[in-house]
Order: sequence, then structure tokens, then C-alpha cells
Amino acid sequence: MPSLLCLLPILALQSRQLTTTELSLGAAAALARETFAGAELGVAHRPSSDTRIALAVAGGVATPEDQAAVRAQLTLQVLLNSSARSGHGLYAGVGGAFIGQHGAPGRGFVALVIGAEQAPGRRRGWFIESGFAGGVRLAVGWRVRWFPGWWRGT
Repeated sequence: MPSLLCLLPILALQSRQLTTTELSLGAAAALARETFAGAELGVAHRPSSDTRIALAVAGGVATPEDQAAVRAQLTLQVLLNSSARSGHGLYAGVGGAFIGQHGAPGRGFVALVIGAEQAPGRRRGWFIESGFAGGVRLAVGWRVRWFPGWWRGT
């Protein structure tokens, strides 16, 4: 019985989900018949240790007319190594994307993403992401994370 009491705190810590809120800033480009390039701001939440709901909104220009454009993408992602405090984590996701350009009707697309990020169990790190959503999409940037108080990710 005393050994069981010693194990209870360890079992309680293992059952906690590592929830996280994230903010990212970077650059994004979508390459297709019409090309988009711009600055991207993202917000995300990890409701559990290995999943993330991410919204990325970018403002920039789109060809062929070089008009101002906005691009938004919402994805549900699955993370590998989500609590790693060193090394890299990988993720993949699926969702939807929208691009709107001044003077042209907006278009929606199915979005598929795959990415890598630096130390996803730490408070900050870089990310690089690629995928398909009406063409090939590339994004790079910096991500900041807010963890619960019990997590000591530095």
C-alpha cells in the first residue's frame, strides 16, 4: 500500500494534457496560376498534447495584377514530439483556406499541411511549413507558446 501512495503523484502527472496557446509571425507564399506572397500572423491552441487548431491570416499581394490580397487558413493538426524541449517536432494537418483579392471573387480550397518546428515543448522556436491549398504553400516564421503553470518549458 505505501508503494501505491508513492506512485499516485507520478500517475497524476502522466494523465495531464499539455494544453498550449500559440502565436506565430512569419512570411507565407502560395504558388499556383496566381501567386500570393505576404506577412502571416497565426494563433493556435493545443486542446490536448498532440493536437492543434491553427488559424493563419496573411496580408500581401497576389498576381497577376499585383493587387492587395488576404489569405486565411484554418487547420486541425496532429503533432509528433509535441512536448520535446530540444530537437524538432513534426506535424501534419487538414483544413480549409480562403484567398480574397481586391476586384476579384474570393476562392476557397481544401488545405493539407506538413511542418517542422523547433522544440515544441519550449516557449519559443522557429517553424517551417509546406502544403497544398489551391497550389503549393510555404510558410516560415517564429512561434511563441504559453504553457500551463505546471509545465516548465523554457
